[in-house]
Amino acid sequence: MRTITTAILASLVLLSTGQGPMALSLQQAMELAAKQSYSVQNSELEAEKAQHRINEVLAIGLPQINADAGIQNYIEVPVSVVPNFFGPGPELLEAQFGLPWTTNAKVQLNQLIFDGSYLVGLKATRELRQQSEQELQLAVRDAKAAAAKAYYGALAAEDGAITLAEIVPVLERSLREAEAMLDNGFMEETDADRIRIELANVRDQKIIFDRQYSLALNFLRFYLGLPASTPLELTDDLQALIDAPEERALVNEPLGLESHVEHRIAASMMRIQELDVQNEKAAYLPKLNGFLSYQQQAFGVDNVVDTDWYPATAWGLGLQIPIFSSGMRSNRVAQSQLALKQVEVNMLQTDERIRLEEEQNRSDAVTAQDLYENQKDRLQLARKVFERTSTKFTQGLASSFELTTEQSNYLQEEQAYIQRLADLVNARTELRKTLDRF
Repeated sequence: MRTITTAILASLVLLSTGQGPMALSLQQAMELAAKQSYSVQNSELEAEKAQHRINEVLAIGLPQINADAGIQNYIEVPVSVVPNFFGPGPELLEAQFGLPWTTNAKVQLNQLIFDGSYLVGLKATRELRQQSEQELQLAVRDAKAAAAKAYYGALAAEDGAITLAEIVPVLERSLREAEAMLDNGFMEETDADRIRIELANVRDQKIIFDRQYSLALNFLRFYLGLPASTPLELTDDLQALIDAPEERALVNEPLGLESHVEHRIAASMMRIQELDVQNEKAAYLPKLNGFLSYQQQAFGVDNVVDTDWYPATAWGLGLQIPIFSSGMRSNRVAQSQLALKQVEVNMLQTDERIRLEEEQNRSDAVTAQDLYENQKDRLQLARKVFERTSTKFTQGLASSFELTTEQSNYLQEEQAYIQRLADLVNARTELRKTLDRF
């Protein structure tokens, strides 16, 4: 099934590549990551391996049938020496009781009747199945979070590049006007150079944002399990995602610790270790096995088989009763009990870590929201100041120094805005991950 699903998804990717960019919303990207990211694929394979381990344990208590066959040839048939019970003569007689050729075939059925460790193992299989499912859920959650971060990062870089692309024509117009005034003797070369420098800075920053966008898309492809050459088109609007009511309400979402996947994994590990203690204690119990065998033998002197086949059928029971192990079993029980205490400590640590991360990430999300709102206001003010200064410069009411200063301030505020935006979406993603809401 896994192979079929992967093949279908790969075909869809190739089809979309042939027809144009693969259009993805944030939700679609997370769903795709949940299906075919490399980490999820590995977790699904681990789940399949766990199922085969479970089947292996179950098979221990089911009938086991083995067959074997053999052929034996004495180059020299062994000679046995026995007392002479037949009358006068030597005290010892030499006799050969075997034949040169012996052929046999055997089929035997073995059945476990009672083993305390096996009964404990049956209980452990249910926990192993749950644990493998929970670990797959954890991998899906992490894959969705990674895809979301890459998606947000690409949108943020694209937004920065678009904003700077809008500034470039403004500076280019200011530069043309400055050069015209320079030609007419109304401006110095230094004033025009300031604008050239600022224009170059804006173009450089746009190149940086473009490269960040490309890098974020590469990471997104990786988290989605797509080929690096797959063209992508992100369809969601960043501002709409940020202002979505469910995103703003995320900071008020309560933490459901009992249903949290990491808590459930820790609890499952503790139950498995409790069963391991029971398993070690079961070593004190006897074990009972049964068997049924059927075999055929034939003998030969000059040929492999000179006689008829002689059957033999047998059944039996085997009872193993542990009596004394010089402390080996008791020490194994003690080790398993100590391991159980370690798992209990690990579960407490996991719960406290989740609570701490939830508190920290909730605080980070609130702080990031406030800083983003403040920076958004500062950016709007800086843009207004720059636009007014640009207009004044065109009218000859502002110097090039004032223009480049306000442009530099606006560029810094724009960079700070992109950073605050990235901090906000990352903080929300971490909080959603901690709350196990993916």
